[in-house]
Amino acid sequence: MMGIKMDVFLVEGPNKLSGEVRISTSKNSSLPIMAATILSKKKIALSQLPHLRDIRTMRKLLESLGCRIEIHGDEHYIDPKSINHLEAPYELVKTMRASILVLGPLLARFGEAKVSLPGGCAIGARPVDLHIEGLKKLGAEIHTDKGYVLAKAKKLVGCEVDLPFPSVGATENLLMAATFAEGTTKISNAAREPEIEDLALFLCALYPELEIQGAGTHEITIKGISKDSAEADIVYTPIPDRIEAATFIIAGLMCNSDLAVVNCRPHHLESFLEKLKAMGAIFDRGEEYVHVKPCKEKLKGIDIQTEPYPGFPTDVQAQMMSLLSVVNGKSVITEKIFENRFMHVPELVRMGAQISLDGNKAVVEGNSILEGAPVMCTDLRASAALVLTSLVANGKTRIQRVYHVDRGYEGIDKKFFDLGAKIKRLNEPME
Repeated sequence: MMGIKMDVFLVEGPNKLSGEVRISTSKNSSLPIMAATILSKKKIALSQLPHLRDIRTMRKLLESLGCRIEIHGDEHYIDPKSINHLEAPYELVKTMRASILVLGPLLARFGEAKVSLPGGCAIGARPVDLHIEGLKKLGAEIHTDKGYVLAKAKKLVGCEVDLPFPSVGATENLLMAATFAEGTTKISNAAREPEIEDLALFLCALYPELEIQGAGTHEITIKGISKDSAEADIVYTPIPDRIEAATFIIAGLMCNSDLAVVNCRPHHLESFLEKLKAMGAIFDRGEEYVHVKPCKEKLKGIDIQTEPYPGFPTDVQAQMMSLLSVVNGKSVITEKIFENRFMHVPELVRMGAQISLDGNKAVVEGNSILEGAPVMCTDLRASAALVLTSLVANGKTRIQRVYHVDRGYEGIDKKFFDLGAKIKRLNEPME
């Protein structure tokens, strides 16, 4: 390990924040849209993609398939005409679960794909069975061999797919594959996340003949089109990142600050904002902003259960735990989506949070006295929770392995610094 350096955050608290923070475009929307460009035969412009590790990984993956990608200013120009390689290798896929999203479009356009089983955050099994079974119903022959998904299809034919769980990734893969399937495909128990609707809007903008109904509901209908259908010239901008918006809203509340979170869509965060209201949070909201106001009285604890959208998002659970550790009273968080998403708890406890675990429940005692400490990131959202906690902890916190947070937050340290936080990024030898 000698000579290897890694970034760390050094944060000194407690902090007061003020000003305005602009939310970046959504990672979870940008990645499937980038994968969907595989369906095209012409250059596509995607605007304002966030500068993130996962975006760079998807870019490398598309280039490994033969895509030509140019970046000019805020725009990515992706040219998939020259795709000549149908394998997504382990070396790239192992670092990012969203890599499995190239399976559907490769199969739809080329009738063949070889995709490594994915990696990403270690927050649970998250099997790809739902992707595979759904694509099989469309007519694909699929098996796994030596860690790879091998798929072939002479043609895909529309059908009814009833998902046993509203998987976001499976819904996205099926939506892309069904674009070139013969006839009509109906996906029941589909994921309802805003990112699904954004993907559908992108596909319909690219292919004016394509009809997709119900994206954003439990039932999506896709009338497939020919691979030779006319494509429009488009410049597409993904939606703002609702999870980043929620993270900064929580930061404003934890630091009891006057903070405007702009370029966000509050209607994508209804269940989250309703919980904050019940806790006593004060904020204004408009079509594209949430303005957090300081509170004279401490917020109160609340019980939360994560659920598929439009329920409380699992991707905000860790950050919410940080907030609940400093409010009045006891709270209970029930994690219903991922079985291993409490890995941040030991690190929060190191900083003084009073949290006990019982299976998929976390009991959070409020009014914790938080102290700075050396801590380590374990996954993307856990990393955000540690940053939030460090902002209000007394003294210095050293956060290691911040490459996790860089996977999903564009310049989170710079954004907090610009809001007045005492935070800096250091590049230090790996311990």
